[in-house]
Amino acid sequence: MLRFFYSILFLAFGINLAHANDDTHTPIFFTQAEVLNNHTTRIPFKLVDHLIVVEAELLNKKGKFIIDTGSETMILNEVHFPNFYGFQKKNQETSGVLRSIENLHERRIKEFAIESLKLHNKDSDVIDISHIEKSKKIKLLGIIGYSVLKDYEVFIDLYLNQITLTKVDRFGNKLNNNVYLEKIEDSLSFNLKNHTIIVNGTINNQEVKFGIDTAAEFNQINRKVNRKALKYFIPKRRISLSGIGNKKIVVLAGKLHRVKLSETVYFGPMLTVLTNLNKMNDAFGTQLDGILGYEFFAQKRTIINYQKEKLYFINYPLNTR
Repeated sequence: MLRFFYSILFLAFGINLAHANDDTHTPIFFTQAEVLNNHTTRIPFKLVDHLIVVEAELLNKKGKFIIDTGSETMILNEVHFPNFYGFQKKNQETSGVLRSIENLHERRIKEFAIESLKLHNKDSDVIDISHIEKSKKIKLLGIIGYSVLKDYEVFIDLYLNQITLTKVDRFGNKLNNNVYLEKIEDSLSFNLKNHTIIVNGTINNQEVKFGIDTAAEFNQINRKVNRKALKYFIPKRRISLSGIGNKKIVVLAGKLHRVKLSETVYFGPMLTVLTNLNKMNDAFGTQLDGILGYEFFAQKRTIINYQKEKLYFINYPLNTR
């Protein structure tokens, strides 16, 4: 998931994690969380460049966690937890977008606590992500991914800079319905491939398939996509990107026009990079034509319901964006 402002972070894991046995009680606390009711917690975040970052505490260490729907698991930064639980070495590689990631360890966190909400037995990867920490100039404890988020309806609000987590049942129904003051104005179905949110859409009326990733600092579009679609990618400059494996590549950056996900869900020009998505598709375990990240959420106040496989949208107030 980097090189100061002109950077990108995509974290994707396409393997099943083995379960490590450990009964240690190790809660992680979101230190700035606000409890709205027994099943709902609101967490303020800051944007570090284009990354959604929340404050948290683990084992008396206070620092930052990145919210990343493109990561299968929770990830802990090995730099800050060098002896956490006595790691179990993985016998498999995990795929990042730009390269494979080796020397991974995994453990199971007994309890992940978000104020009054508690999650039990969550798998976590332990990886050296110090290069992200250095480039972003933050104390990065880790990354929160799908394995934590999937049991909630997740409202990502870049207007108020906050995330609202509401517990749902196995059908995706909220356990408390009095959550949002705002009115839901639109919705969109998606397909969940492993942990990846996939939506169908068009660029200049050409059919494309996008993944949705909160930790994508810029959108990505495959350079092999239909030429009629690429006609509306307007390049501006070249930038350097680096993924979780810390391998850098140089890509074209520009504005992508005429993106629609339905007759009522469409976008203004979005900052996008043109690149080869072969590694990304290996990581996500599917064939994507692109990724929608920060630019997507900047235009759409979005609620994710993994169980129902639905996105819901709340309008921005007029004249704010």
